[in-house]
Amino acid sequence: MLSFLKSARKSLTWVAAGAAALALSACQPIGVVGGGGPSINASAPVPVALLVPSGSGSAGDDVLAKSLERAAKLAISDLGNVKIDLRVYSTGGKPAGAQAAAIKAVDEGAKIILGPVFAQNANAAGVAVAARGVNVLSFSNNTDIAGGNVFVLGPTFQNTANRLASFAAKQGKRNIMVVNDRTPAGEVGRIAIERGVANAGGTVVARVGYEFSQNGIVKAAPEIAAQVRSSGAQAVFMTADTAGALPLLTQLLRDNRIDPSVAQFIGLTRWDIPTATLALPGVQGGWFAMPDPALFQQFQSRYQAAYGEAPHPIAGLAYDGIAAIGALVKRGNANALTAQALTQGSGFVGVNGIFRLRGDGTNERGLAIAQIRNSQVVIIDAAPRSFGGAGF
Repeated sequence: MLSFLKSARKSLTWVAAGAAALALSACQPIGVVGGGGPSINASAPVPVALLVPSGSGSAGDDVLAKSLERAAKLAISDLGNVKIDLRVYSTGGKPAGAQAAAIKAVDEGAKIILGPVFAQNANAAGVAVAARGVNVLSFSNNTDIAGGNVFVLGPTFQNTANRLASFAAKQGKRNIMVVNDRTPAGEVGRIAIERGVANAGGTVVARVGYEFSQNGIVKAAPEIAAQVRSSGAQAVFMTADTAGALPLLTQLLRDNRIDPSVAQFIGLTRWDIPTATLALPGVQGGWFAMPDPALFQQFQSRYQAAYGEAPHPIAGLAYDGIAAIGALVKRGNANALTAQALTQGSGFVGVNGIFRLRGDGTNERGLAIAQIRNSQVVIIDAAPRSFGGAGF
């Protein structure tokens, strides 16, 4: 157990830094004018700007930038007769760089902006071009920046919570206990879970937050176990992720005689990344949501074949953005890239499955429900292939 706790402590340190970054990046768009979009000539190549984080001095940002650009080009190659004039701009990974890149892109004729990745950068880009009626499809999943001319393509906590809570209710698990990190990300996740449970007709019967530290988790585990028993919770819905509290938390719950046979474990985050997590005893039997695995595997295989390496985990968002733009341009309408067109109810199909953009700048994605069984991922409810069907 000692070595396990040491590794957990290292993970907690890493994720605490990430949570702090999330808090700093949450900012509201200012002066954004929504509802518009420039006219296009659908019979000519449509100029699309891709804003990537290269030039920041971080090797990781350069790798991500290259992967996003490659995924976008792969998507363009799949559009057939639709012509996209992709123009790539570096942001330097900073808001000022994103602002300058967005203005330069629109000055040079861009009709829509794809990216940037980071929330503050996307916010800056959106504000910079809002008055010019250009929409921004950001790779961020931070809904604080969504709205006006800024849309987020990244998977959101609320979308995931809605899907999992709805599935749980259909399985007769309506009495839910929420367990969350006391961090900015953990609080956002807790609110999303509570809303998702309410939307599904369930009831939050108990809540326990824990200090985001090894000692905090150890101290909270007996309280969580006691409340599971006293509240009659049929499921424990956790905000913890694999790089942070999840390994230690799930193991300690089992040590306190709480496991999925007592109350179903449900995770707001992906429990299959990294794959080594799947072998942990504590996560066995747990549920989580993920994009359509068959479609994403096809994308990974095609990307690997084209470029000789695996794509970055979020590179598929660039493909999805181009797929949406291409589907709209294909119709030949001059208003193809307006907010009204982008938020069509039927949505789009990308490498992560079906998705649609909402008028408030957030998104809905069709997700599969997975369970960990014998250290393997098993899909127990397939991702929907259209809106309005099962899963929505």
